[in-house]
Amino acid sequence: MTCRLSVLAGAGVIFALACATGNAADTKQAALAAKGKAVFDENCVACHQPDAVGLPGTAPSLRAKELLRYGSDRFFTQTITDGRPDTPMPSFADVLKPADIKAVIAYLRSLAKEPSQGNDIDKERPSAGDVALGKDRFAQICASCHGENGEGYEAEGSGTAIGKAGFLSKASDGFIRGTIREGRSNTPMHGFIGASALANLSYQEIDAIVAYLRSRQGQ
Repeated sequence: MTCRLSVLAGAGVIFALACATGNAADTKQAALAAKGKAVFDENCVACHQPDAVGLPGTAPSLRAKELLRYGSDRFFTQTITDGRPDTPMPSFADVLKPADIKAVIAYLRSLAKEPSQGNDIDKERPSAGDVALGKDRFAQICASCHGENGEGYEAEGSGTAIGKAGFLSKASDGFIRGTIREGRSNTPMHGFIGASALANLSYQEIDAIVAYLRSRQGQ
């Protein structure tokens, strides 16, 4: 009996320590997110708006569940650091410290409804799609919002500049595939797979669009 009580007591101590460690980590992450919100409100809110809902024609929503699910920390870090050349998104390399950028990402993560899959998404296979088919589908389906060459808002469309190197150098093929499949909640970007989609694309057609966009990366 004494041994059993000792084991139970030991298990209780371990459980309490685990809870305390978890609570401390949660508190630290909450503090980091709070710092990130302050940095966001000072530097990002003019374009991305309060609560990161975005401003159509200027800056996309950063709180769409699909973006936060598919976007890796690498994707967000590089985007904030480098910006998106030839778009309204400037580089913040000389404005924000790495710790500030990490805090902003923590704030964005705090808006998510589900865990990020970004690191796994970034490891997905590169596209091996048919570039010619992708170009055709892009012209038919994507160009009306994203511009004929994917130039985004400067073409007076509602979509972002997905044909420019500033995006393509940061977004993985898995990220782009997932975005085409599922779209972005509460934005003009709807999903393109399934019977209720704007266009029920096959996986082959989606991979072809990704391949076409990759073919434009050096342009």
